[in-house]
Amino acid sequence: MRGMCGWELERAAWAEGARSVAGVDEVGRGPLFGPVVAAAVILPVECAEETKRLRGLNDSKQLKEATRERLAAEICAVALAWAVAEVDAATIDRVNIREATRLAMRQAVEALRPAADFALLDGNCPMVADGLRCEQRTVVGGDARSVSIAAASVVAKVHRDALLRRMEAEFPGYGLARHKGYGTAEHLAALKRLGATREHRRTFAPVRAVLAVE
Repeated sequence: MRGMCGWELERAAWAEGARSVAGVDEVGRGPLFGPVVAAAVILPVECAEETKRLRGLNDSKQLKEATRERLAAEICAVALAWAVAEVDAATIDRVNIREATRLAMRQAVEALRPAADFALLDGNCPMVADGLRCEQRTVVGGDARSVSIAAASVVAKVHRDALLRRMEAEFPGYGLARHKGYGTAEHLAALKRLGATREHRRTFAPVRAVLAVE
């Protein structure tokens, strides 16, 4: 596992005059099924203190499921504000996954109460900027560098995984609870056998190939 993330990016934003710094991350850009999900989290300054840190917090991809579930609950309990936004498959197909990701991140940030005045975003994909009342900074590898971004990555991942487990009941036979919509061998075989649902991303190549032969 990589080293734990820190507070350097948040401290730099505070030094520039920011009062309320949100970490923002997304999950679900790659799957063939379901929404892309973004989360925004504002953690209190006190969480930077040794005695009040969120133990084990790191990029959600580096954590076991049980650890993510525990941390998500702790994050939401201590956060000054947190929010999650989903952008569905139909919108992804209409605007493309990059723009859908930008939209989800913006919706998550704008849902924060109290609002953020500064946002740290994982990756190199800035939020839609028109009318945005929040300064933003993109950080490649941010979920491994910033506590706030890591917190958002955990909240987003736990939210989307739970959503896909619920969707398994509505769309049986695809194995959604196991692969969470990613293009595994199980999922691709089910696509060929059962066809695409309304929640499949029709502009993604494997789904588009199935639709071409239906």
